[in-house]
Amino acid sequence: MCGATEGGLSLDGVDVKKEAIIQGQVLRGSVPVGNAYVRLLDRTGEFTAEVPTSATGHFRFFAGEGEWTLRTLAPKAEPVDNLVVAAIGSVAEVTVAI
Repeated sequence: MCGATEGGLSLDGVDVKKEAIIQGQVLRGSVPVGNAYVRLLDRTGEFTAEVPTSATGHFRFFAGEGEWTLRTLAPKAEPVDNLVVAAIGSVAEVTVAI
């Protein structure tokens, strides 16, 4: 993962025009949640990928275009699902509240 910068993850070195990016941060209130897991599920609910959050609660996926579900799993929290649409040439920013 890239290092976190104020306002989110750095996109230095990423050619956004050629990628469909889903990224964001997991928060409990206003506190970032590190070591949570964010899963990327396709339109049918099939598991596609999983990443741990950084110490600052950030995560990133390079996805195909279309609709996705982010399933966030964190200690002492119920799983949280967020629907997101990925498109080449854009960054879908998601804040996950647990």
